[in-house]
Amino acid sequence: MKSILSRLIAGETLSREETRTLMLNITREQYTDIQIAALLTAIQMRGATVDELLGFRDGLLETGKYIDLSDYNTLDIVGTGGDQKNTFNISTCSAFVIAGAGYKVTKHGNGASTSVSGASNVLEAHGVRFTADPDKLRRSLDEAGICYFHAPLFAYGMKFVGPARKALGVPTCFNLLGPLVNPCHPKNSLHGTADQSQLRLYTNIHQRIGDNFGIITSYDGYDEISLTSGFKFVTNHFEKVFTPKDLGLNYVEPSDIYGGTTIEEACAIFDSVLQGTSTPAQKSVIMANAACGISVLDRNLSVEDSIAIARESLDSGRALTAFKKFLELNS
Repeated sequence: MKSILSRLIAGETLSREETRTLMLNITREQYTDIQIAALLTAIQMRGATVDELLGFRDGLLETGKYIDLSDYNTLDIVGTGGDQKNTFNISTCSAFVIAGAGYKVTKHGNGASTSVSGASNVLEAHGVRFTADPDKLRRSLDEAGICYFHAPLFAYGMKFVGPARKALGVPTCFNLLGPLVNPCHPKNSLHGTADQSQLRLYTNIHQRIGDNFGIITSYDGYDEISLTSGFKFVTNHFEKVFTPKDLGLNYVEPSDIYGGTTIEEACAIFDSVLQGTSTPAQKSVIMANAACGISVLDRNLSVEDSIAIARESLDSGRALTAFKKFLELNS
């Protein structure tokens, strides 16, 4: 570790294999929390490279639990977090809209880091019991169109960097790793990033992974489509800038998508969207994010075409039906 830190301080970068080995050694508890904190700080001050992130990802996947759902064509939809915007649970709600539209979703998530309510928080508040049982996850995917991976049950290596990350209290490269370590390695993903540099980093990472991807970032710093500004959408096949008007939607205010001050408030907004009682702004944001996910899964559909599919999933009640079935199977 002394040699690694000396190289990082001198401005060098690490290879993919070096960071994989570091991650494996971290899980073997070969370093102190102070050494881990120094490592994360040194990388963060320079900015993590694609190879460094891929190496840490390799180590996390190698020491984690894999769920084989390779016979399904599924999508994960999740943001990197850390945008400090405290929106309601947009990607989680969008996931049920996509499932309601007839697609398969393998959602990966965790509790909140910088917002009031993360994906695991809102689901747990509805009585969901998280599981790593492959049979239960497969049944949920079959019958509800969606299953949920609570990150701590799968990415075991994360707990070994937890104390150092908590003590530092600032973002590190591990904030970017969560969306990249879905335990079923889905064929498709829609990831939200909080700024343009993260978008470029994620694009390069996904190109190296070789999956079918979409990456979005809003121009005013949201790690999802907020409709408070235009947004960039990058996939394997195109890079395009959209405004809400391009999708037939209106601009919204930040207050329109605020998640509240308690998990209960965030849950109430989440439920209202699926039940059809939300504000038009809240519904529009969910439709926009779900539409991008659908267009990643089905290349024959444009984002504009997919808006109608997302709207139908909500208006018909199929998104709510998918959520109710998910609760029945997972509570």
